[in-house]
Amino acid sequence: MSQKIRVLIVDDSAVVRQTLSQIVASDPLLEVMGTASDPYFAAKKIADETPDVITLDVEMPRMDGLTFLKKIMAQHPIPVVIISSLTDAATETGMKALEYGAVEIITKPQMNTKQFIEESRIRICDAIKAAAHAKLSRKRFAEPLTVEPKLSADAVLPPVTSSQSMIKTTEIVIAVGASTGGTEALTVFLQALPMDCPGIVIVQHMPEKFTRSFANRLNEICKISVKEAENGDSVIRGRALIAPGNYHMLLKRSGARYYVEVKEGPLVNRHRPSVDVLFRSTARYAGANAIGVIMTGMGDDGARGLLEMHEAGAKTVAQDEKSCVVFGMPKEAIKLGAADKVLPLDSIAPFVLKPF
Repeated sequence: MSQKIRVLIVDDSAVVRQTLSQIVASDPLLEVMGTASDPYFAAKKIADETPDVITLDVEMPRMDGLTFLKKIMAQHPIPVVIISSLTDAATETGMKALEYGAVEIITKPQMNTKQFIEESRIRICDAIKAAAHAKLSRKRFAEPLTVEPKLSADAVLPPVTSSQSMIKTTEIVIAVGASTGGTEALTVFLQALPMDCPGIVIVQHMPEKFTRSFANRLNEICKISVKEAENGDSVIRGRALIAPGNYHMLLKRSGARYYVEVKEGPLVNRHRPSVDVLFRSTARYAGANAIGVIMTGMGDDGARGLLEMHEAGAKTVAQDEKSCVVFGMPKEAIKLGAADKVLPLDSIAPFVLKPF
């Protein structure tokens, strides 16, 4: 049996520490190395034994999580998963944490319903595993991790069985999927696009509210407009729509107009929103009028959907291993033969802007 991923849990709430400890301990590939009520206690534990991953609250007494994160990344980089509440203040702080080097953001679990607790368990455990594989200046696990059975995009919409994308048009849709490391990758990609680029639809694995903050921040620094998608939003040139956290997003078409449908549904490939759901809907309604892009991320969400886009006539590209934080999703798409091109991050924007 391979060595377990050792996790240090840092949160000022004893209830949250206990809940997270139970969630981590429930996964056979993870173990709780220790818990700490604030960064000072955490620093003492790290001095004695280095964890593989730290889960970190951002709002704590004595030293806030952001300050602690900056110290970790400057002195002894360790993969960090931010476990945050869904307040507006925490959302902005969480986005800062990603800029400072945190690998993932996860919503703090709430003891509401059995389904919510189970979905939180899946997301937290998967985020920790992804963090353990992130490219940092430290030793990482080389062997691939197994995952539990999961639903496919069939749970949201049926497979494409025929040419349902209508005729070729002059309007192109770019569909993008990303996960771990995707906030940085999407920033680089979107900043390189001109104001008149084709309409873009994006799934980035991220909790609700955080997607809105992420979209707003991108809107401030990009030439194109960027917004969190709302049900019925049109996909138009010079605009990117980001799927809201905790909701699937599908591309639809009415005549010559492309628009998005935002809807609830089960976790697909252990995610909501799911890249596979977006890509399948894009294959169905845009077909050869689309370009598919799969970026850095743990797991295989989007790999089969990119293959469906490829088979429907779309141009497809996967981010290369060297420029990925985690070469999981692109690797799986490449293995399926779903990608026409495998390119470094800074070459993806020029590729999607080339005429068909």
